[in-house]
Formats: sequence, C-alpha cells, structure tokens
Amino acid sequence: MRPTLPRSALALLISCAASAQAGDGIELGQVLIQEQEHSELQDARERLQQVPGASNLIDMQRVEQGRVASNQDVLAYQPGVFAQSAGNDGIKLSIRGSGINRAPGAHGSGVYTMFDGLPLTGPGGTPYELFEPLWLNRAEVLRGANGFDKGSLALGGAIDYISHTGRDAAPLQLRYELGSRGYAKRQISSGQVLGDLDYYVALTDSEYDGYQDHSSGSSKGVAANVGYRFNPNLETRFYLRYRETENDLAGRLTKDQIKHHPRAANPAYLTRDDSRPQPGSTWLGNKTTFYLDDDSQLEAGLVYHDYPMDLREGPMRLKVAYTDVSGTLNYQRRHTLFGHASKTTIGWRTTKHLPNSGASQYSRVNGVFGEKTRDFTYQGSDSVLHVGNELELIPDLWLTSGLAAIYTRRESAVTYPDNGGKVSQSDWDYAPRLGLRYDISPQLQVYGNLSRSVEPPHPWSLIWSSTSATQPIEMHNQTATTLELGARGESSIGRWDLAWYYSQVRHELLAVEIVQGQPAKEFNASPTVHQGIEAGLDSLLWERAAVGKLSLRQAYTFSDFHYRDDDTFGDNRLPGIPMHYYQAELRFDLPSGLYAGINTQMASKVQVDYANSYPADAYAILGATLGYNSPRQDWQTWLDLRNLTNKRYAATVTPSYDDKGADAARSTPGEGFGVYAGVSYSFR
Repeated sequence: MRPTLPRSALALLISCAASAQAGDGIELGQVLIQEQEHSELQDARERLQQVPGASNLIDMQRVEQGRVASNQDVLAYQPGVFAQSAGNDGIKLSIRGSGINRAPGAHGSGVYTMFDGLPLTGPGGTPYELFEPLWLNRAEVLRGANGFDKGSLALGGAIDYISHTGRDAAPLQLRYELGSRGYAKRQISSGQVLGDLDYYVALTDSEYDGYQDHSSGSSKGVAANVGYRFNPNLETRFYLRYRETENDLAGRLTKDQIKHHPRAANPAYLTRDDSRPQPGSTWLGNKTTFYLDDDSQLEAGLVYHDYPMDLREGPMRLKVAYTDVSGTLNYQRRHTLFGHASKTTIGWRTTKHLPNSGASQYSRVNGVFGEKTRDFTYQGSDSVLHVGNELELIPDLWLTSGLAAIYTRRESAVTYPDNGGKVSQSDWDYAPRLGLRYDISPQLQVYGNLSRSVEPPHPWSLIWSSTSATQPIEMHNQTATTLELGARGESSIGRWDLAWYYSQVRHELLAVEIVQGQPAKEFNASPTVHQGIEAGLDSLLWERAAVGKLSLRQAYTFSDFHYRDDDTFGDNRLPGIPMHYYQAELRFDLPSGLYAGINTQMASKVQVDYANSYPADAYAILGATLGYNSPRQDWQTWLDLRNLTNKRYAATVTPSYDDKGADAARSTPGEGFGVYAGVSYSFR
C-alpha cells in the first residue's frame, strides 16, 4: 500500500527522457504533473467504485473551464446533489433531503464535510467561509450512509474536498475572472516537489456587487500545505486555510417580488443595513501516514478550527465564537478471511468545541446597536468508532459489513442574565451497515446496502428553539434507516450511474410549531420518509479525430420527501427542495483546444411551507460557454454566459411552518443574465 509511481508514469518518464535526448522539445515537468493528476483521479474513481452505494467524483480541471465563484459551481451536474447559491459564498446544499430546514448561508447541516480527509464539520455544523473552490484538485461525494468509512453521521453523507499539492500543481499559476455586476476574482499559486518535500500555496481574493440590491461582498484568503516523506514507510502533511469574507444581506423575497422586482432587497434589510462580516476563519491540520507493510497502513490526523462570526441581521446583533479541535485515527489492512480476499478498516474520529465557544446578543433599535441582552455558551462533541470489512464471497461478489458506535454530547447555557438556564444532554447510538456489490463485468456493477445514520442537533438549536428567552430545551438525535439499490457502468451510451433509495427518518430536525400561535422553532418532527432516484450519464455522441467530438453530460434527481401520517400535516411534502431537478450540458471540443457548449438547469415547483399552502414556481434556465485550452495545457481562457433568457426564478427556499396560503418572503432570487470571462496561465 506504499505510494509508488504507476507503471504508466514510468513508461512515460522513459519515453520523455528518450525524446529529450533525441532533441524533441518535451517538457518533462509538465508531463509528470499531468500524469500525477490522472493517476490520482483514476485511483479515486476505483476507490469509490468499491463502495456499495452512490458516489460522485468531481474533477476541478473541468469545473475551472468556466466561472468558479462558489461551491455551487463545484457541485453542478452531480446527480443526487442540490446546490444553489444564496447570492454570496453561502449555498443551500442538500443530499437526499439533508438540511432542507436550513437557510442558505447559515452553518449547514446534513452533510459531513472534510478537507483532505480531515474534519471541517463540527457540533456547530458546517461553516462556509473556508470554501474556496480554486484551492481544490477534486471533490469526492459519498451520498447518504455511504460516508460510513469516513465516520459520517449525516443523512446526506460526506463530501471530501481534496486540495492541490506540490505533486499536481504548477510552479507558478495566475488566474483572473471578471464579469457582470462587478464580479472579479484573482489567484496566484505555486507548487513544487523539492526532493522528499513538496509544497503548495495559493492567495485568492474576490469581490462582487451582487444580483440583488444590498448583496455585495468580498473575500480574501490563503491556503497552503507542505508534505514530507521521511522514508517509504512514513509521510506527513501540514495544512493551512485562512479566509475572511464580508457579505451585505439582501433578505428573502415573495414570489410576486421575484416576478416583478427580482433585484430588490427585502425592505427591512435595507433599513437595518444587515450584513455578515466574518473576521477570519482558520483551519490548521496535520495528517501523518505510516505504511506498516505492503498490505496495511495507519493514518493519524489532528485539526484546529476557529470560525468567529459577526451577524448583523434582524432586530439584534449576534457575535459568535466557535473553536473546534478534532482527532482522527484510521487503520486499513488487506488480508484473507476464511480463505477469501478481505479488507478491514477501523476508524475513530472525534470533534469537540473548545470552552470559548459561545455568543453574545445585543439589542438593535432603528439600526443602532445597543446594550448586551444575552450571553450563552455552546459545548458539544461528536465521537465515532467504526469498524468495517469487505469480503469477496465469490469472484467479483463483495460483502460489505460495518458497525459504528456513536457518542454525541450537546450543552447550552445562558450565562447572562443571571436567571439563565442550562441544558446538557448526551447520547450513545449505533449505526450498522450491510452491503453487496457485484462486478458483472469490468463495465457493469450492481450494488445494494441497508444502513443507518445518526445526526445530532446543533448546540445553538437548544437555545433558539426554546420558547423562553433564557431556558434551553432538550432535543433528540435525528436517525434514518436507508435501503439503497443501484448500478453503474460504461456502455455504448456512455458512463452512467443509477441509484434508488428509501429512508425512514425519525426525529427529523425541522421547523415545528411548539406553542400554537408563536413562531415555529427548530425541533424534532414526527416520522418522515425520504425517497428518490439519482441518475447520471456522460455520453460521447460523435467523434472524428480530425474534426472533434460532441459530448453530453446529464444529471437528474427525483426527490420525494414527506411526512408519515403527521397529526397536523398528514402526508404533506416537506418544503424547500424541488421534486424534479435536471442539469445538462452539450459540448463540442475541437482538436485545437477550442470548445463550445450550451447548458440547461430545470427544477419543478417547490413548496415553501410544511402546510403546502403556497409554492415557488418551476423554472428552466439556459447558459453557454466558449473557451480555449492550450494543447500544452499551460494556459486557458473562457467565456461563460449564465441565464441567457434572463429568467426570473427562486433559486432557494427557506421553509416556514404554515403561511396559510399567503405569498410570504421565503425565497432567494436566482441570478439574472450574466457574462463572465477568465484566463489562467501556468508557468511550468
């Protein structure tokens, strides 16, 4: 299991050396970087295909052939993934109905998120400030309970964002993007291999005026990592991410406003001058790998994550401090069991809030911040010990089994005023997993699994879901039991994957009316069902070596989320996510490096409240791209046209409890027609 140079890379190296001696102008460093990128991507694809469940592999080289403004651009064209921008860095992300109760841009939930295999998500959720797409080499999505081996607790599964390193980056790269409504983004990066050491560092900044009034923002940050290989059996890598963001908040609109005045801001947000300055998030990590022998390895990780926030929204100001520390330990071994090929994985990870985690609340009158009204603290931890095994029962038929023991702790206390309350709760839970995958041929695989997931509430929910200003409440962990069946492969129609799942969810964290007549709070809902179909297809429609090729990629997600015999809402659909969501791109590539494409995104209507009393409209938007990739892969340029027909639509919906048929302000408008261009150059 030691890292070795692939045979294809060795052959390429010998060929390049011979060509160089013959006087051919081959750039060896450039070729090796491209081979390294291809090898890592292929290894990731093979690893994901060993999971008996649905997954996505995202190559950032393809994403970067257009505007890369936010995580929405990274997760586009991915079956089973709903990712829509809220007009700034924050997105509404949902996989299999996860986090549908969350407002876009807030600390997300429902998907366990990692950087380079190390935790980002903590007890307080997943903040968005450190998501800079240009720092990434690829992203790996394990949908639903398929994130088991990552220690995922979440209903939506796990996403691992893999950074560039010196082994896949250019010694110097410059990138510049600009476009409509004051959008601009710049990056300078460098990565090299220096003997047994390699490094990568990138500086990035951006600004935009925003589509809505009062939705401008900016960001700046740095990412770096340095790795060192002590010997063939021991290597380590240190990671740093730091980023500051500042966003004006425009608020949500009604359907009528989106139809007639989509660029307007919510009037209340203008009079208060709402904004979300984020003074700087820091993520420091280390991952050390010990190759014990050719068949086993031990990987240890440690992370420090500090993410303060200054939220100036509504009739108050909230200054929040969060600091987490995480530890991971993963052991893998290939061996034989009962005479059959087997792989065993044992993993442990824990993430804990440090004592300074908490918030202070201040009054606000006519836009003027006043005295402190409340202090409260957050404490929480998530610990997971998981054991998994893959056993080849007969040739090409693999049985996957696993069991995770889970300990979660949540504590919130109001320390000011003096009569504040406190709640502390902890739970032991378990998550078993059983799956089968059968490789019918190298081009066809079928799979199925039955798994359980466990997701605790955020510590702040214990405060904000309380009916009292000072007394926190207790909440249950959300659990789900999921059956999944699927297949994937390659055929004459292209590379495809298809998955069906059915989840029975208990104690789902939704907006619930705790006291009749008072605003709904986040609490545990009655039983719900999440079921759906996820389909992806990448097809080569036509190809002539001297002319070019025509390709089509498609992603379709069917989502049926509803109550199970709720006392108030019966079998109503859960709001916030469209039932039908389709994305496609038709693209023509010329041998010279020129390419052109058209794309579309379609979504069905979305319910905006749990009573299903009012929907946001369905929509379809069109886009186009035109670009050039140098045959030497040293520079590229592109033109990205968004929403060609200037369609007015609701990109995201933040659900309410019961609007009683009224057209309430629940939606964030999607971006109108926009033109974006960019160029990047790599000095090899």
